[in-house]
Order: sequence, then C-alpha cells, then structure tokens
Amino acid sequence: MQVLFNKYRIIYYLLVIAFLCTNCTTPTKKETKPVNKPIVKKQAVRVPKKTLQEIKDSLLATLPKKKLIVKDVINHKNVRSFFLEYGRKNPETKLLLKTRLGNIHITLYKETPLHRASFIYLIKNGYYNKTCFHRIVKDFIIQGGWSEKPIVDTYRIQLNNYKLPPEFRKGVIHKRGALSATRRWVNNPGKKSSPFEFFIMQTSVDCSHLNNEHTVFGQVTKGFHVIDKIANVKLDGNTEWPEVDVDIEFEILK
Repeated sequence: MQVLFNKYRIIYYLLVIAFLCTNCTTPTKKETKPVNKPIVKKQAVRVPKKTLQEIKDSLLATLPKKKLIVKDVINHKNVRSFFLEYGRKNPETKLLLKTRLGNIHITLYKETPLHRASFIYLIKNGYYNKTCFHRIVKDFIIQGGWSEKPIVDTYRIQLNNYKLPPEFRKGVIHKRGALSATRRWVNNPGKKSSPFEFFIMQTSVDCSHLNNEHTVFGQVTKGFHVIDKIANVKLDGNTEWPEVDVDIEFEILK
C-alpha cells in the first residue's frame, strides 16, 4: 500500500513539473513600455534687437582678413579727427574725372576740409573707380558713386557707412558745375552727408533751395560739355540709370 502511494506521488510530481514547463518561455530581453513623458513647451527667448551698427560690425567680423579692402576704422566717434588728420597728410585738391564721354577737371575746396579729405581718401582707396554715374536728371544733376558691383557694398560695410557733418560755407553755392555731397533727408536732423555718392550740377537755373542742405565741396573747372553729354545719355526704361553705364575713373593731379 505504501509502495502504491509513493508511485502515485511520483506521478503527481511529474505532472506538476510538466505543467510548469509547458507554461514557461525562454527569458528574452525585457520589454519596456514607452513612458509618456509630459511635453515641455520651449519658452520663446527674447532676442534683443540689434542696432544697425551692431549688424554692420557682425558682418565685418565675418569677412576673412584677406578680403579686407581698407584697414582704417572710421565711425561716428572718430570721423572728424580721422579726416582732419588725413587731410593734413593728403592736401591734394586737383582731380581729373575720366569717363567714356570725356574728361572733367575738378578743384576741391580747402574750406570744406572733412569732405575734401574724405573724397581724396575714397579715391586713393579705390572706391570711386568701382562706381558709375547711376542717376541722371536732365537739366538738373548727374549723380555718381554707386554701381551694381558687390564690392561697392563691401567698401561701405567695412567703412561703417560713416557720415560727415555738414560744412556749409557762405558764398559756396549750388551753381553749374558745383560738386556736392548727397545725404538722407529722412531721420537726418544734422544734415550729415553720405560721402560715398556725389552729384554735379548741370543746370544754370537758380538752385538756392539746395544751399545749406547739401555740402558743396568742389567745382568743375573744365569739361562742362562732358557734363551735358552725360546728362543727355539714354536712360534704362523709366529709371534714372543710364542704359549704358558711364563708369567713373578718378586721377589725383595735385
């Protein structure tokens, strides 16, 4: 009887083991359920608006040194002292302006030392020879100092688009052949000049409304017929730009 009981007990254990084995699986890599993390919205970071000067400075900083056209640093803080010093070292006043339509002789005024020195500086650093007469208003003015060449923008950026304080002088007026500085009329209460562009008066009509508004800093002495030729070129459509560029080349005589 005891033997029979042991036999059945062994069979029972075998059945239990078999049941457990059929319900077991080989251990596999533990599967982890994805955790639904709360979505964290990024807060908008307020970026302070950069000033125009800061933007120019950052652009200048990205230019490789080998591409620097000018080494001088000119800005609103040192523009007066820089050109007074430059003018003492560069006293030239006689210029020859060469174009495909002829040459124009110009004398710069010593009475406007900042504008004279700035003009000489830009000529000696090659700026104006990259430009052309880009705005023609017949029977009024011919305006130069700009072109579509990217290098013109590079010059202006590297020179911080500096402005010149006005140098209005009694008796120095806008007459035929006068060389005058351009300027912005909006947001420019100090009437500061933009030295990169200039205009020459073609008309003989009274233009006294321009006096004490734009700084006259030179006078054409020879080549008035060339001014008239430039003023009469065919324009590109409805623009004031000549259909064929009238390129500028300056030569300093003395």
